Amino acid sequence: MKTLIKNGIVVNENKICKLDILIEGEYISKIEENITDKADKIIDAKGLYVLPGIIDDQVHFREPGLTHKADIYSESKAAVAGGITSFMEMPNTNPPATTLELLENKFSIAKERSLANYSFFMGASNNNIEEVLKVNPKHVAAIKIFMGSSTGNMLVDDKKTLENIFKNSKMLIAVHCEDEETIKKNTQKAISEFGENIPISKHPEIRSEEACYKSSSMAVDLAKKYNTRLHVFHISTEKELGLFKNNVTIDKKRITCEVCIHHLWFEKSDYVKKGALIKWNPAVKNKSDKDALLKALIENKIDVIATDHAPHTINEKNNTYLNCPSGGPLVQHALNAMLELVKQEKITIEKVVEKMSHHPAICFQIEKRGFIRKNYFADLVLVDKNSSWEVNKSNLLYKCKWSPFEGQRFNSKVTHTLVNGHLVYQHGSFDESKKGKRLLFNRN
Repeated sequence: MKTLIKNGIVVNENKICKLDILIEGEYISKIEENITDKADKIIDAKGLYVLPGIIDDQVHFREPGLTHKADIYSESKAAVAGGITSFMEMPNTNPPATTLELLENKFSIAKERSLANYSFFMGASNNNIEEVLKVNPKHVAAIKIFMGSSTGNMLVDDKKTLENIFKNSKMLIAVHCEDEETIKKNTQKAISEFGENIPISKHPEIRSEEACYKSSSMAVDLAKKYNTRLHVFHISTEKELGLFKNNVTIDKKRITCEVCIHHLWFEKSDYVKKGALIKWNPAVKNKSDKDALLKALIENKIDVIATDHAPHTINEKNNTYLNCPSGGPLVQHALNAMLELVKQEKITIEKVVEKMSHHPAICFQIEKRGFIRKNYFADLVLVDKNSSWEVNKSNLLYKCKWSPFEGQRFNSKVTHTLVNGHLVYQHGSFDESKKGKRLLFNRN
């Protein structure tokens, strides 16, 4: 099967060029100005951006065990509609993925049901270090440690366990950093002031800058002590940025970090309107934090943009503060949100592609993905940069059927998504005849 993409505006490796792309089977075979080869399928991309598929290194698709919120099929479908061609999913499912058997079970589900490429994190706990160290670095995204509050009973708060993992792990360790003691203290203070009626707007004070910094600085110190390859998820504060450097390129960094869409888009004042719909952990914080995160992203102190897609039902979200879970759906709208910031001239399209495609591939050492290159997998997304549309319930693909972006008008739209050369999404229609593939990693 040959597919030819004609006349597209290709954004790749810090260049924007009008190019054709020939795909043979699963791979890109030619990238030239005017390809005349015969093809089984021709896609006219005139006026459209052609980007490498987005790689999302942090999602919660809730399968197994929490499938009333989401599942691998429904959320991978939403992901490809949003231009995400590969995802890496977190271990706090039910049961949590803390053994090799449970981890492989998730891979088996994805093989049958995922429309996007996939990998899964091995979850660390206070008592599974032997299992953690058995993981094959070529076949699994990374080790995930919750160094702060966790759903699924996965909080790692034993210092000896942390030291052991950082000292002995031969693969990347990814961490959620919030200090549990600080959060508990802040929660008790809020309860004494408000009782059960804590306003959602107090969330960034409860899950505070101090809680984030105390935990992330500890993780960075451990990584430096043992020369561990560390990736810090969802940085949310200006203060934490001092922990990260931009003096070397990402391929030479031992310590990397990411920012999530909601921390680049929302700020503390939005709690008035959005309420629990933007309750995430770590919390959406001040405008000054949001602005500093974007600046650090552009200056390469922050390496990756992710979603932390973490859906809950609207009924779960409609609870009081203490009973309302944190997280929300994002994969369908992440690229749209970043392209809106491009439209506002806050960031370039080249930088968006770097942080959402190139850098996740480099950071996790993913085989043959993240770039538009000959002999790489044909994971591609086409975007109409001048197509205005509004997010509403009728066009949501998330199983939970809500979004913090409802009512938002975007000015760019994903038109086509190809996964391993297969046109899985086109103008609102899906071809589900082929499933995504397991991600592999170039590691010793």
